[in-house]
Amino acid sequence: MSREAMFDIVRSPVITEKATALSERNQVVFRVAITASKPQIKAAVEGLFNVKVMGVNTLVQKGKTKRFRGRPGVRSDIKKAYVQLAEGQSIDLSAQLS
Repeated sequence: MSREAMFDIVRSPVITEKATALSERNQVVFRVAITASKPQIKAAVEGLFNVKVMGVNTLVQKGKTKRFRGRPGVRSDIKKAYVQLAEGQSIDLSAQLS
């Protein structure tokens, strides 16, 4: 898989309180492409960050119905991947973002 394809699959890290608490259990959360499969996500994370991935759990967060300029609209659906890293492995997201 090319590096460009990996960046198309793994869009961005999720930086929330819950996601940072999961880092204590060797888990990292990423926003991924809605069409990405678990094996593709595993290969992309291993290729981009040079870590060993033990497992991947995914979820699709349905878009909220909101009002835009007085008219009802719907936000896009978002797919998140919870990636379990091997023991002793870690991804420093603060260094990767800068």
